[in-house]
Amino acid sequence: MRIHIATDHAGLEFSQDLQAHLRGQGHDVVDHGPQVYDALDDYPSFCINAALATVADQRAGVEALGVVFGGSGNGEQIAANKVEGARAALVWNDSTAMLAREHNDANVISIGARQHTVEEAKRFIDLFIATPFSGEERHARRIGQLAEYETTGAIAGHEIIGG
Repeated sequence: MRIHIATDHAGLEFSQDLQAHLRGQGHDVVDHGPQVYDALDDYPSFCINAALATVADQRAGVEALGVVFGGSGNGEQIAANKVEGARAALVWNDSTAMLAREHNDANVISIGARQHTVEEAKRFIDLFIATPFSGEERHARRIGQLAEYETTGAIAGHEIIGG
């Protein structure tokens, strides 16, 4: 599987460890930055590029997921979710890693590098990669509604206030 990875200065050491871990498992890892430590770097472009590449690969039929992280993982998740077709989930334990895939068919995982050890992050990512989307109708329907709103600003049959 191709894994697109991005971080900010807070997660640079995490990134290097996680890339080695993922490559060791046979994944094709694409690093979207940063390449060097800069305490003043800006994570949005790194995370947006990782999400764009993940979505583009999936649309081209390539099995791919994204991993973004920073100090808390919050900003990185927000950045990734600005990409049409990205479904980035903030993960903080085993259950949220698995449910992100099983219920939400998330294609990007976000983790707080200052909130977890490298070993915890490896476990979350491994669970995320290993867990398939359940395909249950209710979950597929909800994902469809999110995609519809993302592209049209409406959800058929549902009132969106101000939409």
